[in-house]
Amino acid sequence: MFWTELMLFLCKFPFVRSLTASSPSVLPRAFSTHTLRMSEEPFRPREKLVEKQKLFQSIHKHTYLKGPYDKITSVAIPVALAATSLYMIGRGIYNLSHGIGKKE
Repeated sequence: MFWTELMLFLCKFPFVRSLTASSPSVLPRAFSTHTLRMSEEPFRPREKLVEKQKLFQSIHKHTYLKGPYDKITSVAIPVALAATSLYMIGRGIYNLSHGIGKKE
């Protein structure tokens, strides 16, 4: 379906029309599905991909918490950064209030 629509669209241009008028089999052969092949094998077999899709679609969690390591990147790291910053702010306030680290 797509290729016939594409050929009809391309036939509107004069250069393509002159190609198809001289040899009508040039255009369909150039766009045949037999010439389009994947150059590499896919990284993962389709069956494993379908299994992973079913697994992720069946989990009723937020999208950013569905993977196996997503709790580390979405929860643990921000909590650690917040705790560190609160500790440093608290230590700075303590040092300011007690005059620690003051240059004389």
